[in-house]
Amino acid sequence: MLNRRLFGAIAALALLATGGVSALAQEKSIVVASTTSTQDSGLFDHILPLFEAKTKIGVKVVAQGTGQALDTGRRGDADVVFVHAKAQEEKFLEEGFGVKRFDVMYNDFVLIGPASDPAGVGGTADIATALAAIQTKEAPFVSRGDRSGTHSAELRLWKEAGVDISAKKGPWYKEIGQGMGAALNTAAALNAYVLSDRATWLSFKNRGELDVAVEGDKRMFNQYGVMAVNPQKHPNVKSDLGQSFIDWLISPEGQQAIGEYKIDGQQLFFPNAEQERS
Repeated sequence: MLNRRLFGAIAALALLATGGVSALAQEKSIVVASTTSTQDSGLFDHILPLFEAKTKIGVKVVAQGTGQALDTGRRGDADVVFVHAKAQEEKFLEEGFGVKRFDVMYNDFVLIGPASDPAGVGGTADIATALAAIQTKEAPFVSRGDRSGTHSAELRLWKEAGVDISAKKGPWYKEIGQGMGAALNTAAALNAYVLSDRATWLSFKNRGELDVAVEGDKRMFNQYGVMAVNPQKHPNVKSDLGQSFIDWLISPEGQQAIGEYKIDGQQLFFPNAEQERS
């Protein structure tokens, strides 16, 4: 379990080891609980050096599924949560753990599948039809099963496909309880279908026989939001520093940095902070 004291101890050891970092700089740091997709895609490696150079605020990222990241915020073990599951985010706000939610960026989900395409769904743009076919044929499917934003989207899409996955799942449906990278690795090993955010897929190297089977359905839209943890719930959170990070993310500078991040010429995230949501 994440613990802010543990972070503090690690940071103190790092400070002693480097010697060149001032105590003031060490104090100016925040913890951001975020999704595995923002980490695994390499986005943070691209944007955080820009933010830290501008503000002198260090950022420690805890990469988890959205549900776990929000729980980290609920415990007060993060200053900011940066996730992608609207219903869970709204509940977090309603419970009083978040101050305000801001849209940051979006991309989409894609259904990945083996080249052999045992369910015969390749090339369709109808995710509901594709999932119904996978269930009917009991083609291998890997689920993250970890309460992440991607897992929540998967469960919603099964429901929209008219499939009660809790009743219909069997040996063909493998829940791994791990992040997106692990799910893709498992799918590659099993030649199975899996729902992925596009950013992690584009950055994924161990593809094996996998490829995009279904894309382009508007129901696969994937919005990311950011919230500061409420200091009224947890007085220990660094609300001012956390808000500085949020302000930068939704600023023209931050939005440009997000939009400029590409892999092999393909843009992974599309900034849309002007669409603010409470």
